[in-house]
Order: sequence, then C-alpha cells, then structure tokens
Amino acid sequence: QVGVTAQKTMRLLPASGKKATQKVVVGDQDGVVTCFGIKKGEAVPVFKTLPGQKIARLELGGALNTPQEKIFVAIGPEVRGFTKRGKQFLSFETNLTESIKAMYVHISGADLFLCASYIYNHYCDCKDQHYFLSGDKINDVLCLPVDKVKCITPVLACQDRLLRVLQVNSLVSLWLPAQPCQALASNIPSAGDSGEEIVYGTSDGKLGVTQITGTKPVHKWEIGNEKKRGGILCLDSFDILGDGVKELLVGRDDGMIEIYAFESADEPVLRHDYALSESIASIQGGCVGKDGYDEILAATYSGWLTGLTTEPVHREGGSGEELKLSQEMQNKISSLRNELEHLQMKVLQEREKYQQSSQSSTAVSSVPAFSVNEKFTLNKDDASYSLILEVQTAIDNVLVQSDVPIDLLDVDKNSAVVSFSSCDSEPNSNFLLATYRCQANTTRLELKVRSIEGQYGTLQAYVTPRIQPKTCQVHQYQIKPLSLHQRTHSIDHDRPMNTLMLKGQFSFAEIHSWVVFCLPEVPEKTPAGESITFYFQNTFLGTQLESTYRKGEGYFKSDNISTISILKDVLSKEATKRKINLNISYDVSEESVRHTLKLIHPKLEYQQLLAKKVHLIDALRELQVHEGNVDFLLPKYRTILEEADQLLEEYKRQPAHLERLYGMITDLFIDKFKFKGTNVKTKVPLLLEILDGCDQDGLIAFFDAA
Repeated sequence: QVGVTAQKTMRLLPASGKKATQKVVVGDQDGVVTCFGIKKGEAVPVFKTLPGQKIARLELGGALNTPQEKIFVAIGPEVRGFTKRGKQFLSFETNLTESIKAMYVHISGADLFLCASYIYNHYCDCKDQHYFLSGDKINDVLCLPVDKVKCITPVLACQDRLLRVLQVNSLVSLWLPAQPCQALASNIPSAGDSGEEIVYGTSDGKLGVTQITGTKPVHKWEIGNEKKRGGILCLDSFDILGDGVKELLVGRDDGMIEIYAFESADEPVLRHDYALSESIASIQGGCVGKDGYDEILAATYSGWLTGLTTEPVHREGGSGEELKLSQEMQNKISSLRNELEHLQMKVLQEREKYQQSSQSSTAVSSVPAFSVNEKFTLNKDDASYSLILEVQTAIDNVLVQSDVPIDLLDVDKNSAVVSFSSCDSEPNSNFLLATYRCQANTTRLELKVRSIEGQYGTLQAYVTPRIQPKTCQVHQYQIKPLSLHQRTHSIDHDRPMNTLMLKGQFSFAEIHSWVVFCLPEVPEKTPAGESITFYFQNTFLGTQLESTYRKGEGYFKSDNISTISILKDVLSKEATKRKINLNISYDVSEESVRHTLKLIHPKLEYQQLLAKKVHLIDALRELQVHEGNVDFLLPKYRTILEEADQLLEEYKRQPAHLERLYGMITDLFIDKFKFKGTNVKTKVPLLLEILDGCDQDGLIAFFDAA
C-alpha cells in the first residue's frame, strides 16, 4: 500500500530481459514516487522519492524504438522525470498558472501534452509549441501514434461531453451523447494498424470507440452500462487470456475490474469481471509476480496495489485426492496471518500509549487529516443526483442535511443503515436530516437524491471516518434552480416555444454568472467571444431550454412555461441583489402548455396505475391465503399477484414520484395564468380532484376553460 492515488498514476516498466518480471512504479498524493518489484510474493523496493506536492499523473516515455522506461510525473505546475533507477533527470517548470490535471508523453519522449483545467499546452523539448483554450474542463488527453498517423493529433476529453480533436490549424469537435468522458486510450486491439481509433470511457460507465479521421470523426461502437456499474476511470489493452489478441482492461469507480475480449465482431464481449471495494484509479496488464504468468495490476483510490494472476492457485490432485492449495499459497496465507497478528498487537500498544498521553495536562490533540473523493452527478435515466463519497479509511457515519425539499431514493449497492430525524423547516429552513451508519470497513458510500425544480439551496454531507480523535469533514453541494436540466448539443426547434427576453446594464461576465447559478453543467469560466448559446434538456420531463446571451441582453426559450417562470424569478432576484435594472419581456405560447401536458400525462397515468396496483396487493394476497387458489380472479388481478414483488420494488424506489408529477402540473397551471396576470391558486383543489381520474383531453380542456 502507498498513499492515496489519483487517476492514472501507476504504470509497469518494460521487462529488462526475455523472462524477467516487470517493476511497478506508482505516484501518490503525498508526492512520493515508489518503484518496486515482487519476489516470492513480497514487495522488494527499487527506489522511493521524498514526499512533496500531490502527483496528478504518471506516464512513461523514452526515445523512439527504445524501451519506454523513463518515468514522468506531473506535480503541481511542473513535470519531473526519473530514470528506472530513481535518478532525477528532468525538472521542468511549465508556464501554467495552475496545477496540471492531465498529461500525455509521446512515444518520442520529446513531446509533452499537458492540460490544466481549461488550458491545453504542447511542449517539444520543453519549448512551448501550441496552446488551446477549451470551452469546458479537460478530463484527459492523448495523442494518436505519430508513427501511424504521420502528424501530431492530440485528443482532449472534456467535461461538456465533447471529444476535441486538435489538428494543424483546425479544431474538429465530436459530440458524445450521455455523460462526460473521463478516460481515453489508444492502441486498441481491434483497430488494425490505422492508429486512428481511440477508446473512451464515460462518467456514467459507457465504453466506446471513435475513429479520428481527417475531416470528421466516425463513431464506431458504444457499449451501454446495463448493469448500472460505476463510471470508467482507467483503460488499458493487454493480452491477458493468452490468445494472441489484446483484450481491453477497464477500471471503474465502484471497484469493478472488467476484461473485454474481441472475439469475432467489432464490438467486444465482457469475458471476466472482478469486484474490489474501492474505485480503481489505474489499471495495467503485465507480468509482475511470477515469471510466465501474466496478471492485471490495479491501483485503488486509497493506495492499495492489487494483482489478479493467471497462475492456477489449486494443484491438480489424483483421482481420489481433493484439490489442494499449492505449498507456496499456504505459506503466503500463514505469513499474512502472522503479519495481521503482529499489526493488531502494535495497534493495541499504540492505543494504550495514546490513552495514557491524553490524560496528561500538557498533551494537545491534533486533528488528523483525511482525504475524501467525491462525485455529485445528475443521472439522465431516472432524473436523480447520485452522491458518491469515498474516504481513505473506513467511514463511521455520514449525516446528510438539506435546506431545500429533496427525496432520498433507494440505492441497491448501499448497505448502510439510514435513520431520519424530524426537522423544523420554518425557522432555520431545514428540510432533511438523515444519518447513514456504515458497516465496518465501508470506505465508499453512494446516495441518491431527487430535487424539485424551482427550489434551490445547499445539500451538506458531514463525513465522519473511524479514526481517533473523532473528526468530521463537511462537503457542500449546490442544488440549482433548474437542477434537473442537463447540457445537450442540439434541440428540436419545431416545438412550440415560450421566450424570455432580458435587457439591461449588465456585462457578459455578470449574466454568465447568473446562468451558472441557475443551471448545472455550465463552465464557471466566462466563455471567450462576444456571445454564447447553451442547450439543455429536462431529464425528468424531456422538455428543453435554449439560452443565448451577450453583454446587455439575454434570450431564453423553452417549451415548458414553468422553466421560463423559474428563470424569470431567479434572474430578476440576482439582478436586484446587484442593483441592476432589468427590462424583462416575454412571449408566451398557449400551444406549449398543451405540448407539456402531453409529455407529462403518460408518466402520470403510469404512476397512478402503479399506485393502484400496489394498494390492491395486500387485499389480493389475503384472498389468496383464504381461498387457497386464485383461478377465479380476473386475469389482470392474477397478473398483479404474479408481479407483486417487482411492483413493490419499483414503488419503493420512487417514493414521491406521483406527488412530484402533481406538483409539476399544478405549477404549470399557476404559471400559465401568472404570465396573464391572473391568480388561480383558488382553483388548485379543483385541479387536484380532476387529476385523479382524468384523461389527457379532459386535463387540457380544464386548462383551457380556466
């Protein structure tokens, strides 16, 4: 085990001889580069550097046609180079003002591609060659192999769901649907020799391949995340199955390691998977532990390095003999047991020492620092936010508090015990207080929440790990006014739209900061240029929003009048705070209200039917017990009994779904008339009565008649 590791900070050095095993080199957040080999199951250190700033990336390089065994690490804004023996040969202070987030070292060893949050720089022999300012944060970078693609072609994976391909004097962007891309890799097994294909892994767990050709990138294939596994953090290709074709190795943030094999078709097939308890920060294939047996090496977030070997663990016995563990394995297990006992003794001694020292009057208790890896993202599939908290030591409990109404949804992977405390929402606007008590050795916790659009504030998580003295870290997450909207790159312009127009004495940076306040996934940095257009889609209803703004004016178009109403309220509030006078005008489409109702109604019908079925289950089960058989029941009731467990499961997963839909229809009703200057709040009880058994036409008629 080393310190906490960032994404892509572990590599295997090439083997020095035909039969030699490979050395492992890893950089951690304490700033230490550790290189070691494995002999007889024990780690043998080669070198270790002194601690310093966090290491964000670690790559290997070397001159063309020589082994790639020079080690490059990104520390803050500088790049350092070490030989395989641990001697430092390079210390390059870049001209970047912030820390390096992503790095790629070209095979030539002379080309360095570095990315800070929004800035990409290409250096050749430590001299600045190219510079590019990205429209959103850069998550990863790589360059297509020059020996195959003749010119330097860097590819940036950005947070706004774009792969940006930089070619000489031009930028070719490629939009990726779904979620932002987090990891890139080239040298794909199936790619043949073109060298133009890259694999990408997204934050919602999809895996795909794109071919970067001269004019327009071509999308080859994408594998969805059917099993709802974690986002992809690292990729590698290596022939682990020994069939002469490289497999794709994938590491995910929920601890899954997967091996995809290219059998016959272009699209790979999942052959093996293995679950670890922490997110996989780096993954590599090679021969480390024992000569002749390949393995997959993974580095996890808290710094564990784990190997999965192809070496058979059991020795084949004779006909009557049981399978026996090989002698080597038995020795390994007994040495591990001894080591554990030794550690437990040491812990007890240290604890006693701590208790004694804490009773003396001069002792001062210091707060232990611990790092938390967090991710708060909107899921498109069920319009909910997932909050993932990962701590380097075991979590004791997490307290979740919110000053806006939100629903906590069930997560299958979550084994923590949740308890709710009653809270007073009036004086100190407290809408949610829930405690998750974790089982021993839980280092990762996943929660799901659903917010209500128009209600905005802060969600806070108080994380307390199992360390002495007890300490707690608070992490805050903004719930934005239009929190269920997600960035997209195109919308349907044929829908009936409502328009909101703003004019006033505000700068481009000011209106951009208001849009950042209202909507998720908008880059905080003010965009380059005079004006900008962003498109969004509501993940719950499928309605859309187009926002275009520049200095002194802003236009917002949506097919949902409630979206426009929320924007009008929030933007005028923000402008008032800064004492800016706004001239607000709007153009409302009657047709858009009918259009939105048509989008909501199928969801409403489905949820009403589900609720009715769930209410019937108990009575039907009682009948079944009394009568013994249920053949006399109508087929639809028999179906409810057969599907009872699935229905209950679905109902439990979405606790307040029906109330949310009722709320949206009520808001739509109030907003429609608010723009006409009429208050219809007295008619809301009548609307709610109608909703219970109303068809779509009846609902539209009520809206028109009111």
